[in-house]
Amino acid sequence: MNIKKILNPVDGSEHSTHSTRYAIELAGLMDAKIILLHCHARFPIVLAEPYFQQAVNEINKASEELVDPFISMLEQADVKFDVRILEGTPGNKIPEVVKIENIDLVVMGSRGVTDFAGLLLGSVAHMVIHKSDCPVFITK
Repeated sequence: MNIKKILNPVDGSEHSTHSTRYAIELAGLMDAKIILLHCHARFPIVLAEPYFQQAVNEINKASEELVDPFISMLEQADVKFDVRILEGTPGNKIPEVVKIENIDLVVMGSRGVTDFAGLLLGSVAHMVIHKSDCPVFITK
């Protein structure tokens, strides 16, 4: 098994924290690079200036604040990593990133911030499993 690039999508949930820990452990074992990914909501298209730019700035700031603890985890673990913050729905963007970045493995949480009780697998994880061109490692 030759895994050199691991995609780790995060949404700030506890499941994301667990998946990042697994991604770090796997990256260390395989000398792989982690691509930390966060997908934020689409920018509002109905706002005019200066409100549009203000909304964009707020979304970008919130995204950066969300990924900061994950970046700290990666830095402390001393693994190679890059960060990607993208606009769009994670269920569609994650498989796109898999293709573009030539990802070997996706490591992600079973559920995100919504964490609906009773769901065996979150809708984003379900979409990624079916749309991705590489193995998907789901964590609890």
